[in-house]
Amino acid sequence: METGIQKRIKELREIINHHNYKYYVEDKPDISDFEYDALYRELEDLERSRPDLVTPDSPTQRIGGKPVEGFEKVVHAVQMQSLTDVFNEGELFAFDERVREALGEEVEYVVEKKIDGLSVSLEYENGRFIRGSTRGDGVVGEDVTQNLRTIKSIPLFLKEDLPLMEVRGEVFISKKDFIKINEEQEALEQPLFANPRNAAAGSLRQLDPKITAGRKLDIFVFNIQRIEGRSFETHAQTLGYLKSVGFKTIPGYRVCKNMGEVMEEIRRIGEERGEYPFEIDGAVVKVNSLKHRDVLGSTSKAPRWAVAFKYPAERKQTVIKDIWVNVGRTGVLTPNAVLEPVRLAGTTVSKATLHNMDYIREKDIRIGDMVWVQKAGDIIPEVVEVVSEKRTGNEKKFTMPETCPECGAQVVREEGEAAYRCTGIECPAQLFRSIVHFASRDAMNIDGLGPAIIQGMMNKGLLKGVADLYYLHLQKEELIRMERMGRKSVENLLSSIERSKENNMDRLIFGFGIRHIGLRAAQLLSENFDSVEDLFRTEVEDIVKIPEFGEKMAQSVVVFFKQEQTHDTIHKLREAGVNLKSKGKKQLKDTRFEGLTFVLTGTLPSYTRDEAGKIIESLGGKTSGSVSKKTDYVLAGEEAGSKLDKAKQLGVKIIDEEEFKRMINTNTFKRQI
Repeated sequence: METGIQKRIKELREIINHHNYKYYVEDKPDISDFEYDALYRELEDLERSRPDLVTPDSPTQRIGGKPVEGFEKVVHAVQMQSLTDVFNEGELFAFDERVREALGEEVEYVVEKKIDGLSVSLEYENGRFIRGSTRGDGVVGEDVTQNLRTIKSIPLFLKEDLPLMEVRGEVFISKKDFIKINEEQEALEQPLFANPRNAAAGSLRQLDPKITAGRKLDIFVFNIQRIEGRSFETHAQTLGYLKSVGFKTIPGYRVCKNMGEVMEEIRRIGEERGEYPFEIDGAVVKVNSLKHRDVLGSTSKAPRWAVAFKYPAERKQTVIKDIWVNVGRTGVLTPNAVLEPVRLAGTTVSKATLHNMDYIREKDIRIGDMVWVQKAGDIIPEVVEVVSEKRTGNEKKFTMPETCPECGAQVVREEGEAAYRCTGIECPAQLFRSIVHFASRDAMNIDGLGPAIIQGMMNKGLLKGVADLYYLHLQKEELIRMERMGRKSVENLLSSIERSKENNMDRLIFGFGIRHIGLRAAQLLSENFDSVEDLFRTEVEDIVKIPEFGEKMAQSVVVFFKQEQTHDTIHKLREAGVNLKSKGKKQLKDTRFEGLTFVLTGTLPSYTRDEAGKIIESLGGKTSGSVSKKTDYVLAGEEAGSKLDKAKQLGVKIIDEEEFKRMINTNTFKRQI
């Protein structure tokens, strides 16, 4: 018999799933975010009090589970075939002729937008989602169930309890979210995704489901692969059924009586594709009758009853009026073309990315050139080619500036890199990212100074550099009046800022965000120089003498500390009472693991990997992310994967947590010979 808690948990799950469907599938929410959050928190609290009642299909389980070390292979029960591409009317009418000849009668078609994403299979038993996999080579894919569970438009259970159903869909990222993801990638100094399809594929194949959950993936389901307990006569009927049981289907499909109507629909989609919130790379034409499909059959790779009509990328000619340089949050300078406005893929385009200086040189792009422009992935305008025969001789070559257009600091380009970067710590373009990093736990560790608070302070003009943090006490009343702040919060924040003044020099150096200088490098500088100000006078040859320091790292340090902006910031920090001196090299009392390298894999019963790693380092050892012949120990927990296999192959010593505890708790630990 169900208890009161069980009934309420069941009721909350049904309510939340209903609202998820309204929001993520129908795009018609009928309650506020506040009301939804209250229901979700109530469910979380109840499940926290009764963990035995938590089920995999609960809405709370969509946030992502533990990282995996690799994906299991899945053999598809129904081959996930690819479509034959056609590129013009002639090829499309030839397809129609082959179909009608094989069937001996007129044929009805369904035309759908071809979503540009990653094809997946979703399997359901008794109405519940049990497994999801990628297409792979069509016969064998990868099990990405955990990651697919994070997509809120995928129902975890259906509105009808069928014994078995497998459907096929396309995972994608909207144009709007694609732009946001690339902004986040830039802020993290990670490579940008070329288009939404790459972003979707990269996100779905993350080994950590929590990363996938943060990427706002979506899905359109477009085909029933196999089903028990239902039968249909047409593809259009299956699309209606899929929607009725909770799936998000491709909007605006059309049933066409003949090839004339098919071409009419294809032209309409082509004209409107720039206005869709998602990216398409064509239109799919499918025979509507399922009986006809059975007669037509398939080749070893593609069905004979469907083709994909591919649209050519729309290109237009226009003139480059000027080239301006944008400074991103990471300090990278990106050249952009100012264009004579031109209508392209549904929007008016007046600027386009030129990527970097290598791209400009490769294509010999000049100010005043007539150029071909297209949208990369139908989203980001780019210059693809110069119309060199239209040159007049008045065109001007472009060179990257030697100083940052935002702050005047030196611009550097490191060997082997395409990017030019600003080196200024006070550069306004980089200010937000600089302060977020400066206040982070591994840097100055200022509690209560999250990104939203920092942005609010910047909007009010209270922060124009990292040193301004130490003068915020002069603006206490202004801080109290800020949104999300109050007297107590402000007092706690100011106390945390005050405490950070006593940090060792290594935290300050790391907080500056110098390129190539991580925690370890900052510690080494602190151990080899008495104060931050000593670095003003140092040269590359002085720094490369430090073990573990390469020339690129040393060059980065020297350039940073010779900048006028750096001197200005450090002067302000000194005046505010921030410690600029080294407290000397930390002496370990116990160095039993000195010279030993450990690799951690799997889940440990008593420690997180981070906790175990800190214990190893506190005893003089090192941790590594990969197993090699130089590895001394592999500390393996539950669900250890490929690293454990490699350790066995190489004959590396494998230990469990119990043995690890004996090693750290005994005074008689002896190294392996």
